[in-house]
Amino acid sequence: MKFYSFLTQEERRESGGSCFIEIQFCRMKPTATVKQIVAVSSIEDWKGDSLYICDDDMNVFYDEYSTIFDCGTYNNLDCGKIDMCGINYYDPNSIEPIIEKILATTPSDYKVIISWLSKAKYYNGFYILGV
Repeated sequence: MKFYSFLTQEERRESGGSCFIEIQFCRMKPTATVKQIVAVSSIEDWKGDSLYICDDDMNVFYDEYSTIFDCGTYNNLDCGKIDMCGINYYDPNSIEPIIEKILATTPSDYKVIISWLSKAKYYNGFYILGV
């Protein structure tokens, strides 16, 4: 399993894929409510600084990371493991515990996601956006 990044839409298209899970910084203001943050209208896909998991790796990603990313808030405001078909929001306070879980289990491509999560601390958390 590998995390990908694409600087442009053209680069993503050239990779041969269009079906990805996107891990994206939450750019909403800290004063935004969780309901606003997880609203479908708040999401803009295909950011250049996001990480992507291609459809071929989705099962491996879920198997290795679902118990790590087990505290996401869904669009319906419930919480739990990764919803592979929906919005999963992780607030800034969840980032450090997630990094600790990753370091403890060292799943595939863990150094890439840890580096990315370190940058997420400067945002209002992050999303995992399902297909």
